[in-house]
Amino acid sequence: MQKSINGAMFRKMILNGAKLLDAHKAHVNELNVFPVPDGDTGTNMSMTMLSASREVSACSTNNMPELCDAVAKGALRGARGNSGVILSQILKGMMSVLSQSSELTAKTFAKSFAAGTEIAYKAVTKPKEGTILTVIRAISEGAEKAAKKNIELKDFFAAVIDAGEEMLKQTPEMLPVLKKAGVVDAGGRGLLILLQGFLNILLGQEEEYSLEFDDSYKASADSPYDEQAHFNYNDLAEIEFAYCTEFFIVNLYKKTTEADIDLFREKLMNIGDCVLVIGDLSMVKVHVHSNAPGQVLTYALELGELDHLKIENMLQQNRDLKNKQQEGLKPFGLVSVCAGDGLTAIFKDLLVDNIIEGGQTMNPSADDIAKACDAVAAKDVFVFPNNKNIVLAANQAKALSKRTIHVIPTSNIPQGLSAVLAFNPEDTVDGNLKNMNDALGGVRSGSVTYAVRSTTIGNFDLKEGDIIGMDAKDIVAKGDSVGEVTEQLVDKMMNDDISCISLYFGNDVKEEEANAIASDLIKKYRSCDVDVHYGGQPLYYFIVSLE
Repeated sequence: MQKSINGAMFRKMILNGAKLLDAHKAHVNELNVFPVPDGDTGTNMSMTMLSASREVSACSTNNMPELCDAVAKGALRGARGNSGVILSQILKGMMSVLSQSSELTAKTFAKSFAAGTEIAYKAVTKPKEGTILTVIRAISEGAEKAAKKNIELKDFFAAVIDAGEEMLKQTPEMLPVLKKAGVVDAGGRGLLILLQGFLNILLGQEEEYSLEFDDSYKASADSPYDEQAHFNYNDLAEIEFAYCTEFFIVNLYKKTTEADIDLFREKLMNIGDCVLVIGDLSMVKVHVHSNAPGQVLTYALELGELDHLKIENMLQQNRDLKNKQQEGLKPFGLVSVCAGDGLTAIFKDLLVDNIIEGGQTMNPSADDIAKACDAVAAKDVFVFPNNKNIVLAANQAKALSKRTIHVIPTSNIPQGLSAVLAFNPEDTVDGNLKNMNDALGGVRSGSVTYAVRSTTIGNFDLKEGDIIGMDAKDIVAKGDSVGEVTEQLVDKMMNDDISCISLYFGNDVKEEEANAIASDLIKKYRSCDVDVHYGGQPLYYFIVSLE
Protein backbone atom coordinates (compact mmCIF):
# COMPACT_ATOMS: atom_id res chain seq x y z
CA MET A 1 0.00 0.00 0.00
CA GLN A 2 1.34 3.40 -0.96
CA LYS A 3 0.63 5.70 1.97
CA SER A 4 3.40 8.22 1.36
CA ILE A 5 5.41 9.71 -1.49
CA ASN A 6 8.78 11.44 -1.80
CA GLY A 7 9.92 14.55 -3.65
CA ALA A 8 10.54 12.71 -6.91
CA MET A 9 6.92 11.53 -7.05
CA PHE A 10 5.63 14.96 -6.02
CA ARG A 11 7.59 16.53 -8.89
CA LYS A 12 5.81 14.18 -11.31
CA MET A 13 2.44 15.10 -9.79
CA ILE A 14 3.00 18.83 -10.28
CA LEU A 15 4.20 18.44 -13.87
CA ASN A 16 1.41 16.03 -14.78
CA GLY A 17 -1.25 18.22 -13.18
CA ALA A 18 -0.02 21.15 -15.27
CA LYS A 19 -0.13 19.08 -18.46
CA LEU A 20 -3.64 17.79 -17.77
CA LEU A 21 -4.88 21.31 -17.05
CA ASP A 22 -3.25 22.60 -20.24
CA ALA A 23 -4.89 19.79 -22.24
CA HIS A 24 -8.37 20.77 -20.96
CA LYS A 25 -8.05 24.54 -20.64
CA ALA A 26 -10.43 25.04 -23.60
CA HIS A 27 -13.20 23.25 -21.70
CA VAL A 28 -12.58 25.42 -18.63
CA ASN A 29 -12.63 28.52 -20.85
CA GLU A 30 -16.03 27.51 -22.19
CA LEU A 31 -17.43 27.55 -18.65
CA ASN A 32 -16.42 31.18 -18.20
CA VAL A 33 -19.79 32.94 -18.11
CA PHE A 34 -18.55 36.50 -17.96
CA PRO A 35 -18.49 38.58 -21.16
CA VAL A 36 -14.73 39.17 -20.95
CA PRO A 37 -12.27 36.29 -20.81
CA ASP A 38 -9.66 38.32 -18.93
CA GLY A 39 -7.33 35.78 -20.54
CA ASP A 40 -9.99 33.09 -19.86
CA THR A 41 -10.13 31.09 -16.66
CA GLY A 42 -8.65 27.95 -18.20
CA THR A 43 -5.85 29.85 -19.89
CA ASN A 44 -5.14 31.85 -16.73
CA MET A 45 -4.85 28.75 -14.59
CA SER A 46 -2.86 26.86 -17.22
CA MET A 47 -0.36 29.70 -17.61
CA THR A 48 0.02 29.87 -13.84
CA MET A 49 0.80 26.16 -13.65
CA LEU A 50 3.06 26.38 -16.71
CA SER A 51 5.17 28.93 -14.86
CA ALA A 52 5.26 26.68 -11.79
CA SER A 53 6.23 23.72 -13.99
CA ARG A 54 9.12 25.62 -15.48
CA GLU A 55 10.48 26.42 -12.05
CA VAL A 56 10.09 22.78 -11.00
CA SER A 57 11.79 21.54 -14.18
CA ALA A 58 14.67 23.91 -13.52
CA CYS A 59 14.98 22.73 -9.90
CA SER A 60 17.95 20.36 -9.74
CA THR A 61 16.90 18.54 -6.57
CA ASN A 62 13.93 16.55 -5.32
CA ASN A 63 14.25 17.91 -1.79
CA MET A 64 10.82 19.11 -0.70
CA PRO A 65 11.82 22.60 0.53
CA GLU A 66 13.43 23.46 -2.81
CA LEU A 67 10.64 21.86 -4.87
CA CYS A 68 7.89 23.61 -2.90
CA ASP A 69 9.71 26.92 -3.16
CA ALA A 70 9.88 26.44 -6.95
CA VAL A 71 6.15 25.72 -7.16
CA ALA A 72 5.15 28.69 -4.99
CA LYS A 73 7.47 31.21 -6.66
CA GLY A 74 6.72 29.98 -10.17
CA ALA A 75 2.96 30.14 -9.62
CA LEU A 76 3.10 33.64 -8.14
CA ARG A 77 5.32 35.04 -10.89
CA GLY A 78 3.21 33.45 -13.63
CA ALA A 79 -0.22 34.13 -12.09
CA ARG A 80 -2.67 35.59 -14.60
CA GLY A 81 -6.09 37.01 -13.91
CA ASN A 82 -8.21 36.40 -10.82
CA SER A 83 -8.29 32.64 -11.22
CA GLY A 84 -4.54 32.37 -11.72
CA VAL A 85 -3.76 34.56 -8.73
CA ILE A 86 -6.16 32.64 -6.48
CA LEU A 87 -4.64 29.36 -7.67
CA SER A 88 -1.17 30.72 -6.85
CA GLN A 89 -2.36 31.49 -3.31
CA ILE A 90 -3.84 28.00 -2.88
CA LEU A 91 -0.48 26.57 -3.94
CA LYS A 92 1.40 28.99 -1.67
CA GLY A 93 -0.52 27.73 1.34
CA MET A 94 -0.11 24.09 0.35
CA MET A 95 3.62 24.45 -0.25
CA SER A 96 4.14 26.12 3.15
CA VAL A 97 3.01 22.86 4.76
CA LEU A 98 4.41 20.30 2.29
CA SER A 99 7.89 21.87 2.40
CA GLN A 100 8.26 20.80 6.02
CA SER A 101 8.11 17.05 5.27
CA SER A 102 10.34 14.76 3.24
CA GLU A 103 7.64 12.06 3.03
CA LEU A 104 4.15 13.25 2.16
CA THR A 105 1.18 11.43 3.68
CA ALA A 106 -2.59 11.92 3.56
CA LYS A 107 -2.42 13.89 6.81
CA THR A 108 0.27 16.14 5.36
CA PHE A 109 -1.79 16.82 2.24
CA ALA A 110 -4.92 17.45 4.35
CA LYS A 111 -3.06 20.10 6.36
CA SER A 112 -1.77 21.63 3.13
CA PHE A 113 -5.28 21.91 1.66
CA ALA A 114 -6.42 23.66 4.85
CA ALA A 115 -3.54 26.13 4.60
CA GLY A 116 -4.24 26.70 0.90
CA THR A 117 -7.89 27.43 1.65
CA GLU A 118 -7.05 29.89 4.41
CA ILE A 119 -4.54 31.88 2.35
CA ALA A 120 -6.77 31.92 -0.76
CA TYR A 121 -9.73 33.33 1.17
CA LYS A 122 -7.51 36.01 2.73
CA ALA A 123 -6.21 37.02 -0.70
CA VAL A 124 -9.67 38.01 -2.00
CA THR A 125 -11.05 41.26 -0.68
CA LYS A 126 -14.69 40.23 -1.10
CA PRO A 127 -14.83 36.41 -1.28
CA LYS A 128 -17.81 35.01 -3.20
CA GLU A 129 -19.24 31.57 -2.60
CA GLY A 130 -19.91 29.47 -5.69
CA THR A 131 -16.36 30.03 -6.95
CA ILE A 132 -13.01 28.24 -6.80
CA LEU A 133 -12.85 29.34 -3.14
CA THR A 134 -15.92 27.26 -2.30
CA VAL A 135 -14.48 24.25 -4.11
CA ILE A 136 -11.10 24.40 -2.35
CA ARG A 137 -12.92 24.70 0.99
CA ALA A 138 -14.92 21.55 0.21
CA ILE A 139 -11.72 19.81 -0.88
CA SER A 140 -10.07 20.76 2.41
CA GLU A 141 -13.01 19.46 4.43
CA GLY A 142 -13.07 16.24 2.41
CA ALA A 143 -9.32 15.83 2.88
CA GLU A 144 -9.61 16.17 6.64
CA LYS A 145 -12.20 13.38 6.77
CA ALA A 146 -10.34 11.09 4.37
CA ALA A 147 -7.02 11.53 6.22
CA LYS A 148 -8.56 9.96 9.34
CA LYS A 149 -8.97 6.66 7.48
CA ASN A 150 -6.20 4.13 6.95
CA ILE A 151 -6.24 4.33 3.15
CA GLU A 152 -3.72 4.60 0.34
CA LEU A 153 -2.83 7.98 -1.10
CA LYS A 154 -4.61 7.21 -4.37
CA ASP A 155 -7.83 6.53 -2.46
CA PHE A 156 -7.28 9.69 -0.42
CA PHE A 157 -6.99 11.85 -3.54
CA ALA A 158 -9.99 10.11 -5.11
CA ALA A 159 -12.04 11.00 -2.03
CA VAL A 160 -10.76 14.58 -2.09
CA ILE A 161 -11.74 14.99 -5.75
CA ASP A 162 -15.18 13.47 -5.07
CA ALA A 163 -15.75 16.05 -2.32
CA GLY A 164 -14.74 18.83 -4.71
CA GLU A 165 -16.96 17.47 -7.49
CA GLU A 166 -19.96 17.36 -5.16
CA MET A 167 -19.47 20.99 -4.21
CA LEU A 168 -18.81 22.02 -7.82
CA LYS A 169 -22.26 20.73 -8.78
CA GLN A 170 -23.77 23.08 -6.20
CA THR A 171 -22.02 26.25 -7.37
CA PRO A 172 -24.86 27.31 -9.74
CA GLU A 173 -27.17 27.51 -6.71
CA MET A 174 -24.73 29.94 -5.07
CA LEU A 175 -24.05 32.26 -8.00
CA PRO A 176 -27.06 33.40 -10.08
CA VAL A 177 -24.85 34.14 -13.09
CA LEU A 178 -23.82 30.45 -13.19
CA LYS A 179 -27.42 29.33 -12.82
CA LYS A 180 -28.49 31.64 -15.61
CA ALA A 181 -25.77 30.33 -17.94
CA GLY A 182 -26.48 26.72 -17.00
CA VAL A 183 -22.90 25.78 -16.04
CA VAL A 184 -20.74 25.10 -12.99
CA ASP A 185 -17.87 27.34 -11.87
CA ALA A 186 -14.89 27.39 -14.26
CA GLY A 187 -12.20 27.92 -11.62
CA GLY A 188 -13.49 25.03 -9.54
CA ARG A 189 -13.38 22.75 -12.57
CA GLY A 190 -9.81 23.85 -13.35
CA LEU A 191 -8.70 23.07 -9.79
CA LEU A 192 -10.22 19.59 -9.93
CA ILE A 193 -8.52 18.87 -13.25
CA LEU A 194 -5.20 19.80 -11.64
CA LEU A 195 -5.85 17.38 -8.77
CA GLN A 196 -6.88 14.66 -11.23
CA GLY A 197 -3.44 15.07 -12.79
CA PHE A 198 -1.94 14.46 -9.34
CA LEU A 199 -4.07 11.35 -8.90
CA ASN A 200 -3.20 9.97 -12.34
CA ILE A 201 0.46 9.72 -11.30
CA LEU A 202 -0.52 7.71 -8.23
CA LEU A 203 -2.61 5.44 -10.46
CA GLY A 204 0.21 4.99 -12.97
CA GLN A 205 -1.83 6.77 -15.66
CA GLU A 206 0.62 9.52 -16.58
CA GLU A 207 -0.34 9.49 -20.26
CA GLU A 208 -4.08 9.77 -19.62
CA TYR A 209 -4.95 13.23 -20.94
CA SER A 210 -8.51 12.70 -22.12
CA LEU A 211 -11.23 13.53 -19.60
CA GLU A 212 -14.96 13.90 -20.10
CA PHE A 213 -17.14 16.26 -18.09
CA ASP A 214 -20.81 16.98 -17.68
CA ASP A 215 -20.60 20.51 -16.37
CA SER A 216 -24.03 21.68 -17.51
CA TYR A 217 -26.68 22.67 -15.00
CA LYS A 218 -30.42 22.16 -15.42
CA ALA A 219 -32.53 24.62 -13.43
CA SER A 220 -35.56 23.28 -11.57
CA ALA A 221 -39.05 23.83 -12.93
CA ASP A 222 -39.76 26.75 -10.61
CA SER A 223 -36.47 28.48 -11.44
CA PRO A 224 -36.73 31.98 -12.94
CA TYR A 225 -34.12 30.88 -15.48
CA ASP A 226 -35.30 28.83 -18.43
CA GLU A 227 -33.28 27.18 -21.21
CA GLN A 228 -33.33 30.33 -23.33
CA ALA A 229 -32.09 32.63 -20.56
CA HIS A 230 -28.39 32.17 -21.21
CA PHE A 231 -25.84 34.84 -20.40
CA ASN A 232 -25.23 37.16 -23.33
CA TYR A 233 -21.53 36.99 -24.17
CA ASN A 234 -21.87 39.86 -26.62
CA ASP A 235 -23.38 42.34 -24.17
CA LEU A 236 -20.42 44.70 -23.80
CA ALA A 237 -22.50 46.96 -21.59
CA GLU A 238 -22.13 44.35 -18.83
CA ILE A 239 -18.50 45.45 -18.42
CA GLU A 240 -18.37 48.13 -15.76
CA PHE A 241 -14.58 48.36 -15.56
CA ALA A 242 -12.81 48.12 -18.91
CA TYR A 243 -9.11 47.77 -18.10
CA CYS A 244 -7.47 44.76 -16.50
CA THR A 245 -4.26 45.92 -14.84
CA GLU A 246 -1.60 43.55 -13.48
CA PHE A 247 1.93 44.15 -12.22
CA PHE A 248 4.44 43.52 -9.45
CA ILE A 249 5.62 46.13 -6.95
CA VAL A 250 9.30 45.38 -6.32
CA ASN A 251 12.14 47.06 -4.45
CA LEU A 252 9.61 48.55 -2.01
CA TYR A 253 10.79 51.74 -0.35
CA LYS A 254 12.24 51.46 3.16
CA LYS A 255 9.46 53.69 4.46
CA THR A 256 6.74 51.35 3.07
CA THR A 257 4.92 49.31 5.73
CA GLU A 258 2.36 46.49 5.73
CA ALA A 259 -0.22 49.12 6.66
CA ASP A 260 0.64 51.05 3.49
CA ILE A 261 -0.05 47.91 1.43
CA ASP A 262 -3.43 47.49 3.16
CA LEU A 263 -4.27 51.14 2.45
CA PHE A 264 -3.26 50.68 -1.20
CA ARG A 265 -5.67 47.74 -1.43
CA GLU A 266 -8.51 49.89 -0.03
CA LYS A 267 -7.78 52.65 -2.56
CA LEU A 268 -8.07 50.15 -5.42
CA MET A 269 -11.39 48.86 -4.09
CA ASN A 270 -12.75 52.40 -4.35
CA ILE A 271 -11.92 52.73 -8.06
CA GLY A 272 -12.40 49.18 -9.37
CA ASP A 273 -13.27 45.55 -8.71
CA CYS A 274 -11.65 42.10 -8.83
CA VAL A 275 -8.96 43.55 -6.57
CA LEU A 276 -6.12 41.26 -5.53
CA VAL A 277 -3.13 42.64 -3.65
CA ILE A 278 -0.94 39.84 -2.32
CA GLY A 279 2.61 39.54 -1.10
CA ASP A 280 4.77 41.21 1.51
CA LEU A 281 7.45 43.84 1.82
CA SER A 282 9.73 41.90 -0.54
CA MET A 283 7.27 41.84 -3.48
CA VAL A 284 3.57 42.57 -4.07
CA LYS A 285 1.43 41.12 -6.87
CA VAL A 286 -1.43 43.39 -8.00
CA HIS A 287 -4.51 42.66 -10.10
CA VAL A 288 -7.45 45.04 -10.56
CA HIS A 289 -10.19 45.91 -13.06
CA SER A 290 -10.75 49.66 -13.30
CA ASN A 291 -11.47 52.52 -15.65
CA ALA A 292 -8.44 54.46 -14.39
CA PRO A 293 -5.30 52.34 -14.85
CA GLY A 294 -3.18 55.49 -14.60
CA GLN A 295 -4.54 56.15 -11.12
CA VAL A 296 -3.78 52.56 -10.13
CA LEU A 297 -0.15 52.99 -11.19
CA THR A 298 0.14 56.34 -9.39
CA TYR A 299 -0.99 54.74 -6.13
CA ALA A 300 1.43 51.85 -6.63
CA LEU A 301 4.42 54.10 -7.28
CA GLU A 302 4.01 55.47 -3.77
CA LEU A 303 5.10 52.04 -2.46
CA GLY A 304 7.96 51.02 -4.77
CA GLU A 305 9.03 50.23 -8.32
CA LEU A 306 6.77 48.59 -10.92
CA ASP A 307 7.69 45.45 -12.87
CA HIS A 308 6.00 43.18 -15.44
CA LEU A 309 3.30 45.76 -16.10
CA LYS A 310 0.32 44.64 -18.20
CA ILE A 311 -2.82 46.63 -19.03
CA GLU A 312 -5.46 44.98 -21.21
CA ASN A 313 -8.59 46.45 -22.77
CA MET A 314 -11.25 43.89 -21.84
CA LEU A 315 -13.75 45.32 -24.31
CA GLN A 316 -11.33 44.51 -27.12
CA GLN A 317 -10.61 41.13 -25.54
CA ASN A 318 -14.26 40.29 -25.88
CA ARG A 319 -14.22 41.13 -29.58
CA ASP A 320 -11.04 39.10 -30.12
CA LEU A 321 -12.54 36.15 -28.26
CA LYS A 322 -15.15 35.62 -30.96
CA ASN A 323 -12.47 35.18 -33.60
CA LYS A 324 -10.44 32.78 -31.45
CA GLN A 325 -13.49 30.64 -30.72
CA GLN A 326 -14.21 30.41 -34.43
CA GLU A 327 -10.69 29.28 -35.22
CA GLY A 328 -10.64 26.65 -32.45
CA LEU A 329 -6.84 26.73 -32.34
CA LYS A 330 -4.44 27.80 -29.62
CA PRO A 331 -1.80 30.36 -30.68
CA PHE A 332 1.36 28.24 -30.39
CA GLY A 333 2.45 24.60 -30.48
CA LEU A 334 5.80 22.87 -29.99
CA VAL A 335 7.13 19.81 -31.86
CA SER A 336 10.49 18.22 -31.05
CA VAL A 337 12.58 15.43 -32.56
CA CYS A 338 14.43 13.10 -30.18
CA ALA A 339 15.25 9.46 -29.48
CA GLY A 340 15.04 7.86 -26.04
CA ASP A 341 12.16 7.50 -23.61
CA GLY A 342 13.94 9.61 -21.00
CA LEU A 343 14.50 12.53 -23.36
CA THR A 344 10.94 12.19 -24.61
CA ALA A 345 9.68 12.47 -21.02
CA ILE A 346 11.83 15.56 -20.41
CA PHE A 347 10.46 17.34 -23.48
CA LYS A 348 6.91 16.38 -22.48
CA ASP A 349 7.52 17.73 -18.99
CA LEU A 350 8.41 21.02 -20.67
CA LEU A 351 4.96 20.89 -22.35
CA VAL A 352 6.12 20.09 -25.89
CA ASP A 353 2.94 19.05 -27.72
CA ASN A 354 4.29 16.35 -30.02
CA ILE A 355 7.47 14.26 -30.12
CA ILE A 356 8.86 12.74 -33.34
CA GLU A 357 11.09 9.74 -32.77
CA GLY A 358 14.36 10.32 -34.59
CA GLY A 359 17.98 11.32 -34.33
CA GLN A 360 21.40 10.68 -35.77
CA THR A 361 20.54 7.37 -37.48
CA MET A 362 16.76 7.82 -37.68
CA ASN A 363 16.11 11.02 -39.61
CA PRO A 364 12.36 11.71 -39.98
CA SER A 365 11.13 12.83 -43.38
CA ALA A 366 9.61 16.19 -44.21
CA ASP A 367 6.24 14.44 -44.40
CA ASP A 368 6.73 12.93 -40.92
CA ILE A 369 7.42 16.38 -39.51
CA ALA A 370 4.48 17.97 -41.36
CA LYS A 371 2.07 15.32 -40.05
CA ALA A 372 3.37 15.80 -36.50
CA CYS A 373 2.75 19.54 -36.80
CA ASP A 374 -0.73 19.03 -38.27
CA ALA A 375 -1.62 16.92 -35.23
CA VAL A 376 -1.05 19.95 -32.97
CA ALA A 377 -4.11 22.20 -32.65
CA ALA A 378 -2.16 25.43 -32.94
CA LYS A 379 -1.94 28.20 -35.50
CA ASP A 380 1.85 28.57 -35.30
CA VAL A 381 4.06 25.55 -34.57
CA PHE A 382 7.72 25.76 -33.52
CA VAL A 383 9.83 22.76 -34.58
CA PHE A 384 13.06 21.70 -32.87
CA PRO A 385 15.00 19.27 -35.17
CA ASN A 386 17.77 18.73 -32.57
CA ASN A 387 20.07 17.41 -35.30
CA LYS A 388 21.77 19.30 -38.13
CA ASN A 389 20.77 16.54 -40.58
CA ILE A 390 17.08 17.11 -39.83
CA VAL A 391 16.95 20.91 -40.18
CA LEU A 392 16.53 20.78 -43.98
CA ALA A 393 13.64 18.29 -43.77
CA ALA A 394 11.99 20.49 -41.13
CA ASN A 395 12.17 23.48 -43.44
CA GLN A 396 10.73 21.41 -46.31
CA ALA A 397 7.81 20.46 -44.06
CA LYS A 398 6.60 24.07 -44.20
CA ALA A 399 5.23 23.48 -47.71
CA LEU A 400 3.46 20.26 -46.67
CA SER A 401 1.75 21.33 -43.46
CA LYS A 402 -1.49 23.21 -42.97
CA ARG A 403 0.07 24.86 -39.92
CA THR A 404 2.47 27.80 -40.01
CA ILE A 405 5.79 26.14 -39.16
CA HIS A 406 8.76 27.97 -37.64
CA VAL A 407 11.98 25.95 -37.51
CA ILE A 408 14.42 26.63 -34.68
CA PRO A 409 17.70 25.25 -36.10
CA THR A 410 18.71 23.21 -33.06
CA SER A 411 21.55 20.86 -34.00
CA ASN A 412 21.56 18.79 -30.80
CA ILE A 413 19.43 17.88 -27.79
CA PRO A 414 20.94 20.42 -25.34
CA GLN A 415 20.19 23.23 -27.79
CA GLY A 416 16.65 21.91 -28.15
CA LEU A 417 16.09 21.89 -24.39
CA SER A 418 17.56 25.38 -24.04
CA ALA A 419 15.32 26.70 -26.83
CA VAL A 420 12.17 25.12 -25.36
CA LEU A 421 12.93 26.67 -21.97
CA ALA A 422 13.18 30.08 -23.68
CA PHE A 423 9.67 29.73 -25.15
CA ASN A 424 7.10 32.15 -23.70
CA PRO A 425 3.45 31.44 -24.61
CA GLU A 426 2.56 35.07 -23.87
CA ASP A 427 5.11 36.49 -26.31
CA THR A 428 4.68 37.07 -30.05
CA VAL A 429 5.94 34.80 -32.83
CA ASP A 430 8.81 37.18 -33.57
CA GLY A 431 9.66 37.55 -29.90
CA ASN A 432 9.78 33.80 -29.39
CA LEU A 433 11.86 33.27 -32.52
CA LYS A 434 14.41 35.78 -31.29
CA ASN A 435 14.55 34.44 -27.73
CA MET A 436 14.78 30.79 -28.76
CA ASN A 437 17.44 31.41 -31.40
CA ASP A 438 19.41 33.51 -28.91
CA ALA A 439 19.26 30.62 -26.45
CA LEU A 440 21.17 28.35 -28.85
CA GLY A 441 24.39 30.27 -28.34
CA GLY A 442 24.39 29.82 -24.60
CA VAL A 443 24.85 26.05 -24.54
CA ARG A 444 27.79 23.81 -25.51
CA SER A 445 27.03 20.22 -26.48
CA GLY A 446 29.02 17.00 -26.68
CA SER A 447 28.42 13.26 -26.83
CA VAL A 448 30.10 10.01 -25.89
CA THR A 449 29.75 6.98 -28.19
CA TYR A 450 31.96 4.30 -29.79
CA ALA A 451 33.87 3.88 -33.05
CA VAL A 452 32.10 1.56 -35.49
CA ARG A 453 35.27 0.91 -37.50
CA SER A 454 39.03 1.41 -37.35
CA THR A 455 40.23 4.66 -38.91
CA THR A 456 42.39 7.74 -38.41
CA ILE A 457 40.69 11.08 -37.77
CA GLY A 458 42.76 14.13 -36.91
CA ASN A 459 45.19 13.16 -34.14
CA PHE A 460 43.30 9.99 -33.23
CA ASP A 461 44.03 6.46 -34.45
CA LEU A 462 40.78 4.71 -33.72
CA LYS A 463 40.04 1.02 -33.43
CA GLU A 464 36.58 -0.46 -33.75
CA GLY A 465 34.94 -0.33 -30.34
CA ASP A 466 37.02 2.55 -28.94
CA ILE A 467 35.02 4.90 -26.72
CA ILE A 468 35.10 8.40 -28.24
CA GLY A 469 34.01 11.85 -27.12
CA MET A 470 32.85 14.49 -29.59
CA ASP A 471 32.11 18.17 -29.22
CA ALA A 472 29.91 19.97 -31.74
CA LYS A 473 32.53 19.60 -34.50
CA ASP A 474 35.28 17.07 -33.81
CA ILE A 475 36.39 14.01 -31.91
CA VAL A 476 38.26 15.40 -28.90
CA ALA A 477 38.70 12.35 -26.63
CA LYS A 478 39.09 8.58 -26.76
CA GLY A 479 39.68 5.80 -24.26
CA ASP A 480 38.73 2.38 -22.98
CA SER A 481 36.04 3.41 -20.49
CA VAL A 482 32.92 5.55 -20.73
CA GLY A 483 33.72 7.39 -17.52
CA GLU A 484 37.27 8.27 -18.61
CA VAL A 485 36.15 9.62 -21.98
CA THR A 486 33.19 11.53 -20.52
CA GLU A 487 35.47 13.38 -18.12
CA GLN A 488 37.99 14.07 -20.90
CA LEU A 489 35.18 15.48 -23.05
CA VAL A 490 34.00 17.81 -20.29
CA ASP A 491 37.58 18.94 -19.73
CA LYS A 492 37.95 19.84 -23.42
CA MET A 493 34.64 21.72 -23.53
CA MET A 494 35.03 23.59 -20.23
CA ASN A 495 35.72 27.31 -19.96
CA ASP A 496 35.41 29.98 -17.28
CA ASP A 497 31.84 30.90 -18.26
CA ILE A 498 30.42 27.45 -17.55
CA SER A 499 28.32 27.13 -14.38
CA CYS A 500 26.20 24.04 -15.08
CA ILE A 501 27.09 20.56 -16.41
CA SER A 502 24.21 18.26 -17.43
CA LEU A 503 24.67 14.57 -18.25
CA TYR A 504 21.93 12.64 -20.10
CA PHE A 505 22.78 8.93 -19.92
CA GLY A 506 21.70 6.44 -22.56
CA ASN A 507 20.02 3.07 -22.38
CA ASP A 508 23.38 1.24 -22.15
CA VAL A 509 24.49 3.12 -19.02
CA LYS A 510 23.42 2.27 -15.49
CA GLU A 511 22.27 5.07 -13.22
CA GLU A 512 24.94 4.15 -10.65
CA GLU A 513 27.66 4.61 -13.28
CA ALA A 514 26.24 7.98 -14.33
CA ASN A 515 26.11 9.16 -10.71
CA ALA A 516 29.71 8.05 -10.14
CA ILE A 517 30.91 10.10 -13.12
CA ALA A 518 28.89 13.08 -11.89
CA SER A 519 30.48 12.73 -8.45
CA ASP A 520 33.96 12.92 -9.98
CA LEU A 521 32.98 16.02 -11.97
CA ILE A 522 31.58 17.69 -8.85
CA LYS A 523 34.95 17.22 -7.11
CA LYS A 524 36.83 18.56 -10.11
CA TYR A 525 34.57 21.53 -10.89
CA ARG A 526 33.38 22.75 -7.50
CA SER A 527 31.96 26.01 -8.86
CA CYS A 528 29.63 24.15 -11.25
CA ASP A 529 26.27 22.47 -10.67
CA VAL A 530 26.27 18.92 -12.05
CA ASP A 531 22.92 17.35 -12.99
CA VAL A 532 22.25 13.77 -14.11
CA HIS A 533 19.17 12.82 -16.15
CA TYR A 534 18.04 9.58 -17.74
CA GLY A 535 17.89 10.11 -21.50
CA GLY A 536 17.49 6.54 -22.70
CA GLN A 537 18.99 7.42 -26.08
CA PRO A 538 20.44 4.58 -28.20
CA LEU A 539 24.06 4.51 -29.44
CA TYR A 540 25.23 7.41 -27.28
CA TYR A 541 26.39 6.63 -23.76
CA PHE A 542 26.10 10.29 -22.77
CA ILE A 543 24.84 13.54 -24.19
CA VAL A 544 26.67 16.34 -22.40
CA SER A 545 25.48 19.91 -21.98
CA LEU A 546 27.56 22.79 -20.61
CA GLU A 547 25.96 26.16 -19.86
